[in-house]
Amino acid sequence: MKNILKYLNTVTDIRQEKKVRHKMSDIIALVFFATLADADDFVEIEVFGKEHETFLRNYLELPNGIPSHDTIQRVMAIVSPEFLQGFQIMWNEMLNNDEGGKIKKILAIDGKTQCGNGNKNQKANHIVSAVDDKGFCLAQKPVDEKTNEITAIPELLDILNVKNHIITIDAMGTQTDIARKIRKKRADYVLVLKANQHNLYADVKLYFEDKDFKSNCAYTTTTEKARGGIEKREYWQTEEISWLPQKKDWAGLKSIAMTKNTIIKNGVETTEVRYFISSLPKDVLEIARAIRGHWMVESYHWHLDVTFREDENHTLEKQSAFNLNIIRKLALHILKIYDTGKKNLSLKKKRFVIGTNSEKHLRGIIEY
Repeated sequence: MKNILKYLNTVTDIRQEKKVRHKMSDIIALVFFATLADADDFVEIEVFGKEHETFLRNYLELPNGIPSHDTIQRVMAIVSPEFLQGFQIMWNEMLNNDEGGKIKKILAIDGKTQCGNGNKNQKANHIVSAVDDKGFCLAQKPVDEKTNEITAIPELLDILNVKNHIITIDAMGTQTDIARKIRKKRADYVLVLKANQHNLYADVKLYFEDKDFKSNCAYTTTTEKARGGIEKREYWQTEEISWLPQKKDWAGLKSIAMTKNTIIKNGVETTEVRYFISSLPKDVLEIARAIRGHWMVESYHWHLDVTFREDENHTLEKQSAFNLNIIRKLALHILKIYDTGKKNLSLKKKRFVIGTNSEKHLRGIIEY
């Protein structure tokens, strides 16, 4: 962590030098430490800094003490998001334990809106993130609105090394150009089908509604307790798709799949059926792993709201809000691996524990 913190000193500061009283690298580090220690807005970050200034001087220069919350907010609005993403990449590389490529990594791509960033005068930031199956965000890209995910996803893929990964994307990203981009990057895809892919969706749905479809499909199932009930997940996959008129339009398309989730809760049974296209050959356990793995990005977005109360943060300046999103993701990575000494804590409670004895825990994190 000390080496990574040194990276912050390489930040390009575009402020007028004669007017600068607080180092930009100090402010970024202060926001990062305070975020870990349960601070959620700029006022709380300033309070945290002033309460722990003596301790922070062990790691930061702070030539003129702790900056005001207004200064912190202004600086976070001009820090380059690309610089912070470089910080993120360094951290991910440090965590990466080479698995030798024996197991394909699942990379789930999905978007989340920063609800607190919007008001009657502007739309809120919508950020598309790539989250791996260990629950670490590898990269993200802001877009003006949800519909622009279609253009953001290829740009996100361009900054990632996804070779030999399995890319999972919800229906918004089920586009021929995106499938072609994934295959060009030498990765596989599992893409959700919904009604926005009109004929393809209708044809795949019709295939799985045929009473004889099971004879050509590989099958697996799991049953577990979930969401206060019993959930049965069933998966079918087939490579018998020569009949599919759209097959030639989708780069590398090899199989289609269906899932059926049946939940029994309080004596009431509900069922959800979903359809997929994939470049994976027939291996129902592998495609089931990928489909289930996409849940990781949804869980990740849930943590941003529950652990960091992101949607309650009303930072309106868009670049500042995006930078805070990256900082929260870095903090989330730390929370996943840091041992507070207390067992079975949620990430939210881990953050609370760090806040109750910030100097002890931050020292442990920095010396990691």
